[in-house]
Amino acid sequence: MADDVVVVSETIVRPESNEDGSDRVKIHLTPWDLIFLRTEYAQRALIFPKPDPKVNVISQLKSSLSAALKIVYPFAGRLVKISNEDDETASFYIELSNGVESLEGVTESLLALQVTELKDGILIGYGTNHLVADGASLWSFFKTWTEICSSARKTFPPLPLRGWFLPGVDYPIRIPISETVPSSHVRVVASSSLPYLRKKMFRFTSRHISELKAKANAEVAAVSSGEHLKISSFQAVLAHMWSSIIRNSDLNPEEVIHFKLPMDLRQRLNPPLRKECFGNMVGLPTATTTAGEMLDNGLGWAALQLNKTMRSQTDEELKRFAENWVKNPKIPNGLMLNNSFLVGSSPRFNVFGNDFGWGKPIAVRAGPGIAGHGRILVYPGTEPGSMEIQTSLWSHVLDKLLADAEFLQHVLCVHPSRL
Repeated sequence: MADDVVVVSETIVRPESNEDGSDRVKIHLTPWDLIFLRTEYAQRALIFPKPDPKVNVISQLKSSLSAALKIVYPFAGRLVKISNEDDETASFYIELSNGVESLEGVTESLLALQVTELKDGILIGYGTNHLVADGASLWSFFKTWTEICSSARKTFPPLPLRGWFLPGVDYPIRIPISETVPSSHVRVVASSSLPYLRKKMFRFTSRHISELKAKANAEVAAVSSGEHLKISSFQAVLAHMWSSIIRNSDLNPEEVIHFKLPMDLRQRLNPPLRKECFGNMVGLPTATTTAGEMLDNGLGWAALQLNKTMRSQTDEELKRFAENWVKNPKIPNGLMLNNSFLVGSSPRFNVFGNDFGWGKPIAVRAGPGIAGHGRILVYPGTEPGSMEIQTSLWSHVLDKLLADAEFLQHVLCVHPSRL
């Protein structure tokens, strides 16, 4: 397939200049940004219907992107690294001057986009440095871009940057040099070189989700002692995926398993941040149990473990984490623990609400960054109330999962021909 792709052109799109000359901006990074220093670039792609042949797609996208980058300016910047020789540390910040592993952001663009013309559509893919923004901010930028492209709308409110962190913290934060060295294991590996890993899309209809939510809540209510806990649709779906994968993984009962959940922290702080606040405000709390406990209990129990983990992210806990992290910065190396599952994206992201003027997307896909076993990406479905989940699993686990009647009772498998 690669031989069929022809590169037509490459270009650097710069943001529209401000008339007052205030193009140079320095954005300091907080622990919520810096923990992604060793994370691979996030890669996603949207597939759109084919535009009218009369439309100059590239020209339209470039001009609207330039306008969007003026508004969401951090994506147009570069990552600056400062070596502090006095204490053998390094500091990072983003500077908009147009003039960068996220460590690779020191030399590379923080946002890269690719437009591919298909026989019957247009694919727009992106790679973005996670130091700049989380998923909520990225999709907000995408929405701004599509609105400018489709309607030439030029009036947008100023970008709300994070207005809170911690009092008394000196910026930029100093990180030990040893924590800034990129790990060779974090590099994105083409899936073709990992034949034992396979990707698969699963679709949960609104009916599937309602059934799973009702089942999980009924099981939780039956064992709860007066505590009125409510399992969400998201928790029920993830619990179904988690318990089903473990059931088909042939693990010893005593083996420890982990489930890492991304969470938007903006509204969990006191006082809360604005929902539109740009940057990284995502936590990754982890539910931990054993394979035996998972197999001995039902859907409701698994969902309750996720529920408790999410509820643990309180204002006090988040501030305690930040205060301790600044004193002893540690950057995750991107490697996943054995039997660890990591969720990315969210069904709340307005993925299918983006329209450049040719129609809404018909599919969303991830790049090779979802190459490890246990990676789970969740998107809203194209139908109201539905969800789509892309997984990367060991081949033998996926084969058993696809033959599991209990699992398949509440999900549809998406074949490549159906996108």
